[in-house]
Amino acid sequence: MKVSLIITTYNNPEALSKVMESVARQSRLPEEIIIADDGSREDTAHVIRLFSEKVPFPVIHVWQEDEGFRAAKARNEAVKRADGEYVILLDGDCVVNRHFIADHLSLAERGCFIQGKRVHVNRDTVPSFGHEQANSTPELMRMALAFGISNTHHLLRLPAFFSVKNRKLRGIKSCNMSFFRNDIIAVNGFNEDFVGWGSEDSDLACRFFKYGLKKKEHQFRAICFHLWHPTNKTSSNGNRKLLSATIASKEFFCKNGIRKED
Repeated sequence: MKVSLIITTYNNPEALSKVMESVARQSRLPEEIIIADDGSREDTAHVIRLFSEKVPFPVIHVWQEDEGFRAAKARNEAVKRADGEYVILLDGDCVVNRHFIADHLSLAERGCFIQGKRVHVNRDTVPSFGHEQANSTPELMRMALAFGISNTHHLLRLPAFFSVKNRKLRGIKSCNMSFFRNDIIAVNGFNEDFVGWGSEDSDLACRFFKYGLKKKEHQFRAICFHLWHPTNKTSSNGNRKLLSATIASKEFFCKNGIRKED
């Protein structure tokens, strides 16, 4: 099955470089990487160009003007360019171990989308954390004991059949998610009315549920390592109202998504 890996980024080329390097070492490589860039400076483009010259798959840079936090639109533009039957979403500050893509594919199932899990890499640990650490059990255990990483219960690997399915919005995060491309096209992608941080991923999940999908998750597979960075993540009241409207609605198709409808 052809996989398109979409990596969302904004002005964090050092983290993005670590993420892409971890992808290059996957046991199962993607057929393409699409960088969904929400308006980064030229230094990000430079990092992407250097990386694209040393990997055996296309790296497509989809850039949009910096007009505030517009992750929904950035991801939609990347989905439009995706050529894979299966799409994996990853954020540009989330390093992965070598099993990441293989794990998502082992969990993939018609009628479901996959919600991956996240280990937090704490502030003081970030400078020394990369693909080597993500793939070293002794290093991860050392960091866990030193409180350099948290959510460490996800580090234990168990077989794929330990997955669970539900239709709960709790735990939804698009920094680590996957689905069949036909499914996101059916619900018209992310709702681009969501501007500013927060709730656009829950809105997508809610519409997936209304479309008939279930959330499938596994506590010990398809994990990513989120690199700490300074942020101002305050969900806007407008986004919360939009999500409430989606929850109350019976519709799964958003008007301001991949395709625009009046």
